Amino acid sequence: MADMGKLNEELKAKANVNKSHAKNPLELVQASFLARGASGIKGASRRFRIMDDDRSKSLSFDEFSKGIREVGVHLKKDQEIELFRLFDRDNQGTIDFDEFLRAIQPKMSDRRRKLVEAAFIKMDKSGDGVVTVKDIAMSYNAKNHPKYLNGEWTETKVYQEYLKTFEAEGHVDGCVTLEEFMSYYASIGCSIDNDAYFDLMMRNSWGDLVV
Repeated sequence: MADMGKLNEELKAKANVNKSHAKNPLELVQASFLARGASGIKGASRRFRIMDDDRSKSLSFDEFSKGIREVGVHLKKDQEIELFRLFDRDNQGTIDFDEFLRAIQPKMSDRRRKLVEAAFIKMDKSGDGVVTVKDIAMSYNAKNHPKYLNGEWTETKVYQEYLKTFEAEGHVDGCVTLEEFMSYYASIGCSIDNDAYFDLMMRNSWGDLVV
C-alpha cells in the first residue's frame, strides 16, 4: 500500500504555499480546503449537504458564508461576495453547491482518471462499487503492519484505519465509494505535476493496472 501519510503531508505543504499566492477567492478556497489534506474537499462537501435542509442543492449567501467558515476558511466579506456572485449567475440569490464543489475539486487528466478507476476496481473485490474492510482483507495482509506487530492494533483496526484515508473528514463509515476514492487522488495529484510520475505512483501502490 502507498505511503498515504507522506503524500498527504506533501499536499498540505504545497496547498499552504498556494494559499499565499492565490490570485482570487476561488483559488484561495481551494488551497484552504487542500491544506486540510486530501479529504478536505470531501469534508466540505458533506458540510454543505448537511446545511441543505430542504434538499434543494442550493445555498443562500448566508448559508454559503456560514458553511465556508465552518470548514475553516476565513475570507473577507468582499471576497465571500465575489465568490458567491461567481456562481450566482442568474442573480437569484442562491448558488448550486454541487457546481461550486465541482469547481473547487482539482481536475484530473483522462489518463489519471483511468488509473484511479482501475485501482478502485482492483480494490473492490466484491464488485459492488463500495470498498469495505472485507474487500481490503482479501488483498492486504495486515499482519505485516507495524502496529499489528507490536500489538497496538488488531487486523480489523489496520483495515479500518486504512479506509479512513479516503473518507471525508468527520464522516467515517468504513465504506469507500468511487467518488471518495477519485476525490482523494484528485487532491493528492495536486502535489504531482508530472503525469508519468503519477502513473508510477499508482502502479507502485496498486501493482499492475489495466487501463
